[in-house]
Amino acid sequence: MYKKFHIAVIVALAFGLGYSVNNIAISDTAPKVAVVDATKIVANSSAVKSLKAEQENKIKAMQATIEKARSEISKETDPNKIAQLEEKYRNEINQQKLNLDTEYNKKLTQIDSEIRNTVVEKAKSMNYDLVLPKTIVFYGGDDITDIIAKDIK
Repeated sequence: MYKKFHIAVIVALAFGLGYSVNNIAISDTAPKVAVVDATKIVANSSAVKSLKAEQENKIKAMQATIEKARSEISKETDPNKIAQLEEKYRNEINQQKLNLDTEYNKKLTQIDSEIRNTVVEKAKSMNYDLVLPKTIVFYGGDDITDIIAKDIK
């Protein structure tokens, strides 16, 4: 009987301790959540606008190369020279396109990284635990888009 009493006390203490630890581990404070309209931030970014303008200028330069190729090929009558010119311009245009895409993707990745870093830094400074894109949140969260947009170049 004495042994059963000790076991019952130990079980009761273990249950009480486990329940207390569980209450300590579960916090009553809800995470502070913010939402950001990423499309608005990207659209207002001067770096993105600059990149788009630069991209358009390079596309115009590539179109000028295509027009030059058409002009030179149309003036030529020798089939061998036509084939050589076509190959020359095809390689040149493909290289321009490859360079254009590579540079664009590199700069876009860099801009995206800068925007993400700015969002993280600002959210941390404002004591937010979580930042979600506004497009996936139906309800709740503090909209900090305008605050972030001021910090984005």
